[in-house]
Amino acid sequence: MAARGFVSIVAVYILLARQAQAKNDAPCQRSKWNSGYNTFIKRHVRSGLPASLDQNEWRNYIKNNGGCDRPTQSFLEPKDLDRVRAVCSNSGGKTYKDNLCISQEPFSFVTVRSEHGTCGIRNIVRETKHLILACEVLENQCVPVHFEGNPKDARPSNNAKGCQDPDIKGHASSLKTTWLWWLASVFAIMYA
Repeated sequence: MAARGFVSIVAVYILLARQAQAKNDAPCQRSKWNSGYNTFIKRHVRSGLPASLDQNEWRNYIKNNGGCDRPTQSFLEPKDLDRVRAVCSNSGGKTYKDNLCISQEPFSFVTVRSEHGTCGIRNIVRETKHLILACEVLENQCVPVHFEGNPKDARPSNNAKGCQDPDIKGHASSLKTTWLWWLASVFAIMYA
């Protein structure tokens, strides 16, 4: 009897640990990462970006502002911040997959590829593509928390729901967690 209880408790623990680490399965659900938006801004929407695609300017910029440890970086203009945030709304974005939204309009941004850890620049490209962003709720607002690459130049589907569609915005993630905690409690009581 004690072995069965122990196995049940371990199984419930593994199930809950897996759920706690999972990313959201739809956009605009409560974030599990409180500093996600600030990190997104710090990495992708910086002021003082070089105006040209000169490798020396970009190397100095990245070296002085951090990022030598990231081999691929994409930078958006601060003047586009409101448009970037709108990707996480019905007016600016469509659901893509999981917690990702894709912009309804293309954006212009700079992608810098460098040698990991050295700040040595391999190439710099000005791109115009639809943005793919992970969007999650922080402080009751759906905001971008991650910039996902778009190597195949994906575009939004006309049939996709808006990013903050009421059908997907619900708290499915927190309902699942509540249900799992309830189940875990029942197992713990039954097999303790």
